[in-house]
Amino acid sequence: MEGRRISASPRPCSGRRVSASKKRPRVDGFLNSVKKLQRREISSKRDRAFSISNAQERFRNMRLKEEYDTHDPKGPYSPPVLPFKRTKVIEIVAARDIVFALAHSGVCAAFSRETNKRICFLNVSPDEVIRSLFYNKNNDSLITVSVYASDSFSSLKCRSTRIEYIRRGKPDEGFALFESESLKWPGFVEFDDVNGKVLTYSAQDSIYKVFDLKNYVMLYSISDENVQEIKISPGIMLLIFNRATSHVPLKILSIEDGTVLKDFKHLLHRNKKVDFIEQFNEKLLVKQETENLQILDVRNSELKEVDKNEFKTPSAFIFLYENQLFLTFRNRTVAVWNFRGELVTSFEDHLLWYPDCNTNNIYITSDQDLIISYCKADSSDHWMEGNVDAAGSINISNILTGKCLAKINSSDGQPQIEKRRRRSGGGGCCNIRSTVAEALEDITALFYDEERNEIYTGNKNGLVHVWSN
Repeated sequence: MEGRRISASPRPCSGRRVSASKKRPRVDGFLNSVKKLQRREISSKRDRAFSISNAQERFRNMRLKEEYDTHDPKGPYSPPVLPFKRTKVIEIVAARDIVFALAHSGVCAAFSRETNKRICFLNVSPDEVIRSLFYNKNNDSLITVSVYASDSFSSLKCRSTRIEYIRRGKPDEGFALFESESLKWPGFVEFDDVNGKVLTYSAQDSIYKVFDLKNYVMLYSISDENVQEIKISPGIMLLIFNRATSHVPLKILSIEDGTVLKDFKHLLHRNKKVDFIEQFNEKLLVKQETENLQILDVRNSELKEVDKNEFKTPSAFIFLYENQLFLTFRNRTVAVWNFRGELVTSFEDHLLWYPDCNTNNIYITSDQDLIISYCKADSSDHWMEGNVDAAGSINISNILTGKCLAKINSSDGQPQIEKRRRRSGGGGCCNIRSTVAEALEDITALFYDEERNEIYTGNKNGLVHVWSN
């Protein structure tokens, strides 16, 4: 359902990976969400008119229902080892009626949607800084990827904890994963839910290893110091080697056993930077600076070029596997393309809030027929309360038509939410103290729980809001 890569790095990340610093670690969730969206499987075969009508009904009358607070002045431990300050929510994951919210500080809190109370913190040691989350549906567990002060935040450590243990408030009953791997910069771990695999890279040995996501057994390894990057697609892996002057060597491997399926070279324009190389099933996308987009069918070497003025380098991709389409993000806008290089859809009302395409604020449904994003609100709506410029909106749009099917903005919270007293005993739950407009300001993470039909958003103040009908 979702896949992501987390890497250890001594410098701020480029927007593709979460990085760990020898100073206070910075967390960038951009990569997490991009990979999460890229790896979703789809089966959007149902009638389109019914699907649109059903979607409109699903999101009708969404209201602000609950508020959680990830911040505890003491942090997970008292006295605190690390200075856990109130920071923004960078990632939200939900599973089995539990909402997991990860803050920029590295603190991760679990909240129950049944009791609306905080269950526990997932940090199991005083110096643990959690960097990313991954829900493994194969064994109903949550994987946390962390760095530690005792290690100068230099190595990634993975841990698997069953959801049932977390529900009981016992996150320390999990177990460590990939202990044999040295995941220091530029090492990484990538979880691929579509293929049910985990890819690790140990930089000190220049060895890539592929594990089974169901039981974490190692399947095979790839040892080649000339491999520059690996891209994962359903059923296959693309190995990108260090480029030569006029070409880049490539290999396509079976994801199951590492068998080489194709070994070839792709010609490049000399002295021009490669903007990206992406693999989508049998299609290879290559773009160099100031050059046309090239779409190569690796089965028959058929090459299609898209004019550079029509297709400009995006900041992110999302591949829609069964639809044979892909989304591009550029300058707050979203577009849908096919592999003939034709623009299929542009969205009528879906101007993203963040210009740098922070895809933590974007969710694609499992059918991949809907995109839910934090967007610029329509300032012409004179019913909107509060500071219109500060509050955005949550827009739900159909991917194939570009139509906006529903929207949550600050006019949708009426009647006014009663501000209730904080529950005794703390627990990190304070009911709703924010107005709708305040809840729609500075959203930094978004997740849609398809089973409960609820949207969860996190903001810069470390608060999580529940939107439901």
